[in-house]
Amino acid sequence: MSDPIKHECGIALIRLLKPLSYYHEKYGTWKYGLNKLYLLMEKQHNRGQDGAGAVCVKNSLAPGSAYISRHRSVNENPIKDVFDQINVPLEKAMWDRIDVNDDDWAYENFPFAGELYLGHLRYGTFGKNSIKFVHPVMRQNNWKSRNLVLAGNFNLTNTDELFKVLIDLGQHPMAYTDTVTALEKVGHFLDQENELLFRKYKNEGISNDMISHKIEENLDIQNILERASKDWDGGYAIAGLIGHGDAFVMRDPWGIRPAHYYSDDEIVVVASERPVIQTVMDVGVQDVNEISPGEALIVKKDGRISKEMIRVPHKRSSCSFERIYFSRGSDKDIYKERKELGNLICPAVLKAVDYDFENTVFSFIPNTAETAFYGMVEGVKNYLVDWKIEEIRKNNGKLTNEDIKRIISFEPRVEKIAIKDVKLRTFIADDASRDDLVAHVYDVTYGIIKNNVDTLVIIDDSIVRGTTLKKSILRILDRLNPKKIIVVSSAPQIRYPDCYGIDMARLDKFIAFNAAIELLKDKGMQNVIDDVYEKCKQQENLPKEEMVNYVREIYTNFTAEQISAKIAEILKPEDCNAEIEIVYQTIENLHKACPNDLGDWYFTGNYPTPGGNRVVNSSFINFVEGKDKRAY
Repeated sequence: MSDPIKHECGIALIRLLKPLSYYHEKYGTWKYGLNKLYLLMEKQHNRGQDGAGAVCVKNSLAPGSAYISRHRSVNENPIKDVFDQINVPLEKAMWDRIDVNDDDWAYENFPFAGELYLGHLRYGTFGKNSIKFVHPVMRQNNWKSRNLVLAGNFNLTNTDELFKVLIDLGQHPMAYTDTVTALEKVGHFLDQENELLFRKYKNEGISNDMISHKIEENLDIQNILERASKDWDGGYAIAGLIGHGDAFVMRDPWGIRPAHYYSDDEIVVVASERPVIQTVMDVGVQDVNEISPGEALIVKKDGRISKEMIRVPHKRSSCSFERIYFSRGSDKDIYKERKELGNLICPAVLKAVDYDFENTVFSFIPNTAETAFYGMVEGVKNYLVDWKIEEIRKNNGKLTNEDIKRIISFEPRVEKIAIKDVKLRTFIADDASRDDLVAHVYDVTYGIIKNNVDTLVIIDDSIVRGTTLKKSILRILDRLNPKKIIVVSSAPQIRYPDCYGIDMARLDKFIAFNAAIELLKDKGMQNVIDDVYEKCKQQENLPKEEMVNYVREIYTNFTAEQISAKIAEILKPEDCNAEIEIVYQTIENLHKACPNDLGDWYFTGNYPTPGGNRVVNSSFINFVEGKDKRAY
């Protein structure tokens, strides 16, 4: 994706089912679980580079000992910084000549030697990147079974409603965020469950010290999560630890946000992505399971593992952007899907180059688009097979050996055109200087494009804002002097804001939306903008369940091709000599390539939850009124 956008966070949970001495004996170190946590987090660093955090919970320490430890960081390399902080006590102990390999010493003295680990990778949204926004977050209490730790990949669209519920309960939340809201909602029902069990056991005449153990054994995690999430509107995969040793991971009923797990008799592992678990645990794809929409994976202190329904599943609407871009391409299904996206868009690309293979060069930007590029080239080659057959057949008996050799050996021209050179820092304040820096993000390969003859085809994962295309990529590609540059998006046009995890909340940041607005103005149809605004204002105070996505009407007067042509016109730099064309994927092809992940609200406006319609409604009102603010 040439336009970097901040997006899905990553979670990593580990529950060791054996004593530390078991792992020391079998794997040579009591740090087995901690090492796995580090690997799970590093393998998911693509999901969050703004912050990282990790928590360890010990199940069997005596009262008076710290049994929950946490480190978080927003440093430049947050994962490294977190684990550097974690290892400080070990380094100090080694200086004091203590045998840090002793698992009994480690459990008693090293904060991160325990049975439960929870890690998180964060992408900050809306500029909020201070340490207080980094997960895991904690709700502390003197009763072990009331301590709660949460980390998640989520956005709730109805934080305002949920916040009011907390206020009505008499609480005074520390911040107005969905993270605090989720923490306090789960914490509230965790408290209620504790109180219910306390009264029950007290009435049975059980002593207070024994009551604590009975509560820990019998906490109904399913009931707590079911009651806490009853009114949540949004996408979420949320992992939690309770101080006495229970753990859970819950997933939204639409399956918007991903969560996978692996378990055996030694360990339970949960991560946002399947291939991460496969690599870290060295297991096959068949060994890693998906936490189903609306379910929670629950691991009790005694090691019992279960999957429990906490919300009635809705129509599966798992995020297709995960398949196109966000998730690691090493997943076997995602790899095939990305190739298929490239293959399916091939006919539109061939039409755009007018089937002129001799004067067309195919390439990709950025590296994440490489898999779709393979699919596109495969589609071109398949077309050429039919062309070769037809060429030989229609000239049967007339071809010389040279002719046959030329036809058989003909292949598409595939080249590595652009190479990302540096990660630029925005240390220069003025816009002109910053734009000049951005223009040098990529280096290009000179000498392989025929001046003013060749067409250059570049495939990208998606085109969101188009800023990098206009300010950087198209300019540097134009230096190669192609006759025409065709930018291909393996995703459809992004027309609507996201509210379930990705930092895409403002309509005016989408080049497709801006193109549609410009087309309406060009054709003297400003009234459409005004009408949609009035409809949005009229339903501004309605319950979210009654709202309609009227912003769709902005696009109904134009074909996708007309909008693409306008996008090309807007994005073409003034000093660019080459002709520019933009080719987008179709919605139909997206669903063909990703048949099990049909969450397409960015492209179609079909939001899986009522809160989505409220977000797009608010976003359009903000656009018309010129308000630079969050739509939810």
